[in-house]
Parts: sequence; structure tokens; C-alpha cells
Amino acid sequence: MTEVILAIDQGTTGSTIALMDTEGRLLTSVNHEFQQLFPQPGWVEHDPEDIWQSVLQGLTAVFASRQYDASDVLAIGITNQRETAVLWDALTGQAVHNAVVWQCRRTTDVCERLKTAGHEALIKARSGLVLDPYFSATKFRWLLDHSPSAENLLAEGRLRAGTIDTYLMWRLSNGKTHKTDVSNASRTSLMALETLDWDDDLLSIFGVPRAILPEICPSSGRFTVTEAVPGLPDGVPVSGVAGDQQSALFGQACFQPGDAKCTFGTGSFILMNAGDRPVGSDHGLLSTVAWQLEGETATYALEGGAFVCGAAVQWLRDQLGMIENAADIEALAASVDDAGGVEFVPALAGLGAPYWAPEARGTLTGLTRGSGKGEIARATLDAMALQNVDILKVMESDSGQAMQVLKVDGGASANDLLMQLQADYLGRPITRPEVIETTVAGACFLAGLGERIWDSPEALSKVWRAEKVFEVGLGPEQRQQRLASWQSAVSKTLHT
Repeated sequence: MTEVILAIDQGTTGSTIALMDTEGRLLTSVNHEFQQLFPQPGWVEHDPEDIWQSVLQGLTAVFASRQYDASDVLAIGITNQRETAVLWDALTGQAVHNAVVWQCRRTTDVCERLKTAGHEALIKARSGLVLDPYFSATKFRWLLDHSPSAENLLAEGRLRAGTIDTYLMWRLSNGKTHKTDVSNASRTSLMALETLDWDDDLLSIFGVPRAILPEICPSSGRFTVTEAVPGLPDGVPVSGVAGDQQSALFGQACFQPGDAKCTFGTGSFILMNAGDRPVGSDHGLLSTVAWQLEGETATYALEGGAFVCGAAVQWLRDQLGMIENAADIEALAASVDDAGGVEFVPALAGLGAPYWAPEARGTLTGLTRGSGKGEIARATLDAMALQNVDILKVMESDSGQAMQVLKVDGGASANDLLMQLQADYLGRPITRPEVIETTVAGACFLAGLGERIWDSPEALSKVWRAEKVFEVGLGPEQRQQRLASWQSAVSKTLHT
């Protein structure tokens, strides 16, 4: 039988179970979705039991063909939706309330009160994060305040808190392990970037007791072993854990300062390796822990994202009816030489980094009588690439690191025209990997390092393989002209 590493990729809408061999080849993967809960406008919840059942369904399915056997699993890696918060009873394992999902905005008023009280600067300086409902700290506090059993369980020492990685490790170990890794802990607003430990001042500001929080560990190394998990033998080591975007950065073998990856999803998520010291940002980027290997110092990252990327293509499909399938945009955009002066600023959900203008709305400018579907499609691909240029340029400025190559993943990275435009406008080559499921790859790589299947990141660099490189095909003068036109359109959008 084939020796494999198993990845649990626990995402916002479903859980993927995947197997990788010791040569870094993805062998198989299965995904099971679970219910999204919206109890009020702006609120998003998950039932933790639904999450766990989706993982168990995946474990059953991935071995159902008998092609691979659970007894051949050498290690397990976990990657997860990051900021989602859950509280549970240590004795029964029962959650005291549904998990509050990273997308949930229910603690907006709490954040506003903390801003008014003057805590914003300390929170950002200490945690690297902006004060926002996105992060876990205010979610933990809300759960403490609104779960009827929380107070008694806290008093009895039975209350446990964590992000989804922590909850999964608890379930995988039959309640024996209460741990998280530094990358997930860095998304809570409760961990100090410098010390890699829960911070007393931050705990006090948010009102979260240290006693309910997990132990913070490096991202690679033995966290626990399986016990009483349906579909898996006892004793399988869980040896790699990282939040999904950090896992993608690791899975892309971005091991050197200045290495960066962009995930082209509904929005675009960009992370750059910032080296062994936290890097602050003057442009609203987030400073976060990328990972920590066992026995080594932490590696940090800068993170920024555009709210609308692939969602712009969905808008052309669903609202305008310009294309039948998202993939059709490539041929439509390629039917013209350029956008013909049309600029689309896809501020359909406001503008993210580096502008941070949630009130901005999308604009379509430069239209003439000759503008048609092809020009609008091309302008859409242009915008998807150009907004990433804006983010990457400020990343270079904030980090003092020059990026050499941008590695890409996510659904829209399959669009060759978009990738070529990204290379042209950025002025750097774009590399697309063979294993496009980079979050899965990262979890497997971290687990493999933890069990010495690979002995170093350098060994993983040889395992990681490029599928295609897109070289720069646009001269500096043409690039500057294109960027100037885009900046003009963004400026109009911001001042509309």
C-alpha cells in the first residue's frame, strides 16, 4: 500500500479530506459541505457538530474505494477557517453555542466601544491586527456573555475555547488535547506577535480568561495522536496545523522573505513572507504569524486582500447575463486586444487594502458607443489583476522586501489570460503550481516535517513543482500608462 499524509482542510462552507504521498503528489480529495446558519442579518454561525460530522464523512469517503488504507496514514495535517470561535464543555465535548464564524459582524458595537475607550492603538501594536469583528477575541467575549451554561462551566473549570483547529484536535484526541498553533493564535487579537503567547493586556481589554484558551504551539511538530476516531486507527500523529491562508503560503513553498502568493477566490488573498520579525504596515495591511517550525523562530507575513475578485466574474454571469459559465470570461476577454479605455473598479462590496473604503461602490467608466461585452470582460480581468498590483506594491514598501515571483492558486488562477495580465501589470513572473490545492499542500508539508518525512523546507522546495510560468510581456512605459489609467479610475470611485 501507499504511505500517505492526510490533510483536513476545514473551510467555511465544507470540509475537504485529502491524501498526499511522500513525493508531494496529491492523490485524492473529497469535500462535504455543511449548513450555513444566519440567525440575524449580518450574523453567521456553524454548528460545531456539523463541522465534525463533515470531517468524519470525508474520512469515510476517502478510504471507501479501498485504493488507500487508513492504516497507511503517517501523519495528519489540519488547515482551517481561521477566526471562527467556539466554546465547549471539556467534560462532554458539547459546544455551549453555535460557532461564531469569521464573517459574522455581530460584535461591531463591541469594537466601536473599544475604539471609543482608546484601545485601538495598543491592540494593533501588540497583535498586528486592526480592531474589527472579523477576529476571534470579541466573538469569544460574545459567547461568554450569551451562552447560558458558560458562566457555570467557567466556574467549574470545564469551559474550553478555541478556533476550529483547536476544536478538531480536541475531537481527534478524544478530549485529550487543547492546543492551537501560532498562525491561528495570531488571528484572535489575543496573542502578542513578539512573545507568541497570550497577552495579559489584550486578555483584559477583551475580557477573555486565559484559563479557557489553548496552549500555543509551533505549526509543525506532534500536537497529539488520534483516539477513538471513526475511520482512523488510534495513535496517528497530528503533526501540522496552520490557518488556511498561512497554509497556502507554506504549501506554495514561499520560504524566503519577499516570497508571496495570491489566492484568486471570491476575493483575492495575498500573503508575503516578511521574515523573522513582525512588520508593521502604513497601508492597513495585517501583520500576522505565517508559521513556526519546531525548535525555530517564527516566520511572519504581511496580509492584504481585495474583497471582490472572482465575485466580479460571478456578477457578470448572474446579474448581467454576459456569460453562462465563469470560465467563459477568458474567451470573451480574449476576443478584443484590450479594454478600449473601459475601466471597471469592482468595489461591489467596498474596497479593501490598501484603500479601506467600505462605502465605495463599483464604477464602470470610459464607455463609448463601441464598447461591448468583450471590452467589459477584459476590463474585469484587468481589474482583478490591477487591484492585486496595488496591494503587492504597498507590501513591498512596508516590508522593505522586493518580490521576485508571485505564486498563484485558487479557481481563477486557471485563467491563462488573467495570469498573463497579472504578470504584465505587476512586472514580475507569475508561477502556477502543479498542486493547485495549496492549503492542503501546506497542511501536508507541515505534518510531514513534524514527522521527519521531509527534513527541511529546502527538501520541500524540491517537492513543490510549477505547472506553468507566465513571463512579463509588457514594457515599463506601457505598464505605467496602464497603471495610471487604473489609478485615475480608482480615484474617481473613491470620490464619487
